[in-house]
Amino acid sequence: MAIKLNDKYLSSFVGEHEYRHIQAQVTEADRLLRTKSGAGSDFLGWVDLPVNYDKEEFARIQVAAKKIQKSCDVLVVIGIGGSYLGARAVIEYLKSPLYNALKKDTPDIYFAGNCISADALNELLQLCEGRDVCVNVISKSGTTTEPAVAFRVFRELMEKKYGKDGAKERIFVTTDKARGTLKQFSTEKGYETFVVPDDVGGRFSVLTAVGLLPIAVAGIDVVALMEGAASARVAYTNPDISKNDCYRYAALRNILYRKGKTTEIMVGYEPFQTMLNEWWKQLYGESEGKDQKGIFPASVIFSTDLHSLGQFVQDGNRNLFETVIDIAETGSRFEIPDDPANVDGLNFLSGKNINYVKKTAMMGTILAHVDGGVPNIIINVDEKSAFVLGELLYFFELACAISGYILGVNPFDQPGVESYKKNMFALLGKPGYEELLEKLEKRLKN
Repeated sequence: MAIKLNDKYLSSFVGEHEYRHIQAQVTEADRLLRTKSGAGSDFLGWVDLPVNYDKEEFARIQVAAKKIQKSCDVLVVIGIGGSYLGARAVIEYLKSPLYNALKKDTPDIYFAGNCISADALNELLQLCEGRDVCVNVISKSGTTTEPAVAFRVFRELMEKKYGKDGAKERIFVTTDKARGTLKQFSTEKGYETFVVPDDVGGRFSVLTAVGLLPIAVAGIDVVALMEGAASARVAYTNPDISKNDCYRYAALRNILYRKGKTTEIMVGYEPFQTMLNEWWKQLYGESEGKDQKGIFPASVIFSTDLHSLGQFVQDGNRNLFETVIDIAETGSRFEIPDDPANVDGLNFLSGKNINYVKKTAMMGTILAHVDGGVPNIIINVDEKSAFVLGELLYFFELACAISGYILGVNPFDQPGVESYKKNMFALLGKPGYEELLEKLEKRLKN
């Protein structure tokens, strides 16, 4: 495997006996997952997805991606949460956070419907002016407020610009296979549709059509991505945490949690990891934050955030631990130039690869934070590639499921998410919420 877990910086925080004590819980979590007898077992389609995916649809995704690449300058991906985070994470990780600004032979890709902002919507509409546009709307139901509003806006734009028949060729819908408002509407309009599987929750859906269509449009090798995930699926089957780094990570998170380490900071040392961190935060936050339990998922990009949050990590509340993703080879090099005047006093770095400086900064930071009482888990990643990223995505998904079962929650539901939606619908005057509206208005007046 191209992914290795390094726990040598935990020796002062976790004893060998603690690994032995938690092993039985890991084995039971594995049994619940593999026999589909645990909570949320209706949403385990992601487990075998890397090999049991719909091959016909996968081929259609690749054809649609080429069609989009040839016919538009901009692809607008409409979705929220798991309907956009995975695709954006993969694109920015493998291409660049500056993907849209770089010279390339693929369309710019912008994400809409993930916030409630007039500024964001107006700015994106301006970016589309005078350019050929395609739309990929992603929603299981089609009635989630944020993406539904954005789809209204962009559907109107497309029909005005290309006519209804022309718009039909440029709108691609990823939704339920047979049910729901959006599926019915898409069938009536004649849009090409792809499936959000019934047994895969949004935060686990990056390797379904939800993520794969935008990822393929960006020119990323989706075959290699799936092959990497398939490799991880085979590698992480042994419940013995001394032989399974994925399960060991899940176990360590729970050991540290029980010691009062209630915040996990995902650490990257490259800007292209920023959205991967955001995807990870939803995956773990939405899966584990239940029943007044769970580790709060936070993230940083060092060394940038060492100049803003470094003081807190080093010397603040000792309720946190760090998980550091260390990528051995990113495929890029840059040598620091020499300055004859040595104005900044940095000529001792002249001629050195900036990746060497980054690595040195990482090691110095890990040692300092460990000395400051912050446990550090290191996840070593061999290289930046589609195959290895596929392995890493599956690693985190599987570890999340095991960790959730060890914690004693259902890792696959999200009951708390509905509370704000009900209140918002009532306050906005949605029919059927009149009684709740009355109660909320009384609370707000008081």
